Amino acid sequence: MALKIAFQMDPIEHFDISGDSSFRLAEEAQARGHELFYYTPDKLAYQEGKITARGWPLTVQRVVGDHYSLGEETEVDLADFDVVWLRQDPPFDMGYITTTHLLDRLKETTLVVNDPFWVRNYPEKLLVLDFPDLTPPTTIARDLATIRAFKERHKDVILKPLYGNGGAGVFRLDANDRNLASLHELFSGINREPLIVQKFLPDVSNGDKRVILVDGVPVGAINRVPAAGETRSNMHVGGRPEKIGLTERDLEICAAIGPLLREKGQIFVGIDIIGDYLTEINVTSPTGILELEKFNGGNVAAQVWEAIEAKCS
Repeated sequence: MALKIAFQMDPIEHFDISGDSSFRLAEEAQARGHELFYYTPDKLAYQEGKITARGWPLTVQRVVGDHYSLGEETEVDLADFDVVWLRQDPPFDMGYITTTHLLDRLKETTLVVNDPFWVRNYPEKLLVLDFPDLTPPTTIARDLATIRAFKERHKDVILKPLYGNGGAGVFRLDANDRNLASLHELFSGINREPLIVQKFLPDVSNGDKRVILVDGVPVGAINRVPAAGETRSNMHVGGRPEKIGLTERDLEICAAIGPLLREKGQIFVGIDIIGDYLTEINVTSPTGILELEKFNGGNVAAQVWEAIEAKCS
């Protein structure tokens, strides 16, 4: 059954098609005969009871520098679509949150992936709080005294913005570091949001594992190894992807969180595991499809679409 698919995502002209999961999802949808439409988040609107978007019919092809073509710009009623993909990258700010409120109004007519109500309520660094037995010691606070007390207890910690992404603004503060107050001052001058601080996990030197789950079921993993002299393993900051399998502990973590993800309509999710610990559950705009397909030879994008098509049938 051909579906009408709308992608809400960042400007497509900037995509790196060698690693962009949104492009891979669009490519697979097109191969399956679905009709594609694309718009950027600033083109989403509520108009007298309708959720509309101004964008373009989309065709994609795997050609570097010529990876997409657009039809004539038009305004559409998103209730006329079978599926809307919420795929813009964080930061998870009020602009992002507003799009989840608007898209949530489509729930009677249209499948929004991932479910925007729970994307809003379960951003990556907060959903893990439901699973304290699976995560490293963690504190979320804006108060410097609270953060300082956590660091005094655990000595070696990671400090990062609560709503950041891609490794931006992530700092390791070891037992001898004296920069906590200065970093707190820096972050406080940028926004009014809390910070998240976690006990540093030495196993990160062996890699930060990204496990992809489709409708709550793990379909594979890649390992992201930090560059020399770097704590962060994100590929945005030079992390190197490697082939890796799933351990018994990984499967235990997935079994614990999978039912909740499925119940809350989180169809495409990427979780991060360092050693034996779950550190993030990425529901906003997870990545890793192309790397996983490259290492394992399967069609992960097809598995995502099979789950969506089953819900639309």
